[in-house]
Amino acid sequence: MPKVLFSAPTAISYSPLLEAEITRLAGMMTGLAGVNGRYPSRWLAIQLLEGDETLLAELGEDEKGVLVTAVADSHQRLQPHYGDGVDLAITDERYQFVHQLVGQVLTAPQATWSFSDRIDRIITNRWLGIPIFLALMYVVFSLVQNVSAPFLDWVDSVIGSPITNWAVALLTWLHAPVWLISLLTDGVIAGVGGVLTFLPGLLVMYLALAILEDTGYLARAAFVMDRSMSKLGLHGRSFVPMILGFGCNVPAIYATRTIESKSARILTGLLIPFMSCSARLPVYVIFGLAFFPRNGNLVIWALYLIGIVVAAVIGLVLSRTIFKGEAAGILMMEMPAYRWPAAKRVLAYTWEESASFVRKAGSFILIGTVIFWLLLNFPWGVDNPQESLFGQVSGAIAPTLAPAGFGDWQASGALLTGLLAKEMVVSTLAQVYVGEANDGGETAVPIHPLTDLRNIVVGFGAATLDAGKQLLETLTPGIMLFPNTADDGNTALTHALRQSFTPLSAFAFLIFVLLYVPCIATVGAQIAEFGWRWAALSVVITLLVPWVLATAVYQVGGLVSGM
Repeated sequence: MPKVLFSAPTAISYSPLLEAEITRLAGMMTGLAGVNGRYPSRWLAIQLLEGDETLLAELGEDEKGVLVTAVADSHQRLQPHYGDGVDLAITDERYQFVHQLVGQVLTAPQATWSFSDRIDRIITNRWLGIPIFLALMYVVFSLVQNVSAPFLDWVDSVIGSPITNWAVALLTWLHAPVWLISLLTDGVIAGVGGVLTFLPGLLVMYLALAILEDTGYLARAAFVMDRSMSKLGLHGRSFVPMILGFGCNVPAIYATRTIESKSARILTGLLIPFMSCSARLPVYVIFGLAFFPRNGNLVIWALYLIGIVVAAVIGLVLSRTIFKGEAAGILMMEMPAYRWPAAKRVLAYTWEESASFVRKAGSFILIGTVIFWLLLNFPWGVDNPQESLFGQVSGAIAPTLAPAGFGDWQASGALLTGLLAKEMVVSTLAQVYVGEANDGGETAVPIHPLTDLRNIVVGFGAATLDAGKQLLETLTPGIMLFPNTADDGNTALTHALRQSFTPLSAFAFLIFVLLYVPCIATVGAQIAEFGWRWAALSVVITLLVPWVLATAVYQVGGLVSGM
């Protein structure tokens, strides 16, 4: 029987710089009574250099203090060579050793590239990955802006004419008091209807994101963006909940529980509010249609990109100050195989998200609009909305926003109600501006139900045809298939906004909406997960940063345009 020879385990040899620090730390541990003999000194030194905090927690305070100082000194000496990626350097050298060892004992068959591998060589390429991600996001927002515009006008016309007229006629027939007619038309219908007008845009966005998710691309997007964001101070595992923040900030805050490091979890929670949630999209759409009808998709795309950049910069500042010295996490995820999106899954996701938005508009927003209408009409019988309780509070806030270009009480009031829910921004603007244009009330008009129903059906068919044309236009950039098909989005609200904003002040307003304090539900989630002190810091940051940036945009833009 042949003899089997066993040799001693082969030790991994790291680069000279790393070996020097490992040896120094291992030698230091022999003089620590609480550490010596408890763990293999070389193994413990490597673990500490990689940022393992759990082992330190098991040691006494004296030994822990000595080792923390020693490891920090090692990182400082290694930083000129490896930057903040000492743990990655150790891991990389360990894999190089394994690769060399395997190459000596194993003859592997010639590797073959699968279909997913060949696509990933392009999609996740170091240089092409981010441009591809940005290009796809631009296409998504182009679809949101262009394809949904015809349906937006159709929904606005249905709510603004037949539904409002039917409600006024019914209430007049029931001899309802004037204040109740005003509450239901100027409050409920104008407020909730103003939000539901933008449901087509949300449907398009949810549909596009569902397709990207089901094909397996969004996982690649997280990988691509993580690689670059980590260089700006964001932690490796942070980008997954931040991607969720594009849908809603609240579940994104709770998703930070998957991050092991407490400091990384808190930092991520502070940055999530800068990810533009879907509730802000109606504001972008209405201002895009009003002031940038030909380039609204570019404006929306730029806003989402600005949110990412601001989060990166704030993350860099916080990681170099409050969270200085904290070890960054590493994003580890399994890439799903590429596949054709399944219609059932895509439609189910779109329906679930859209239905959630409608439920929110039908409950929370309904209550908010009723309360807002009451505040807008108190003291009871006030004729000038600016003299109402709501107008007085909004007017007191308005001067602080004047440097940013929107210092009137209507704009500040909309931002104030946006603290309850970002959808309330559009709802408030609809009630204030459109309500003023209607002189604060409605009068009964003759109704023709059959004619109205026929117009609704015909209008939907025309909107569907126009949306199809816009879809083809969007998917064939540079080729004008249907001349003059662009829709300027002339809703009652867009017309009213043009009387109070300029394109420059409108863009500054959008910057502020993008970055300012998230809704109360998000702040509540931050308090529950991180404590009220961190939530208070988040509120302070999301008040200062948007004011500074919006003011800078408006003031610098004014100087440039005046030259």
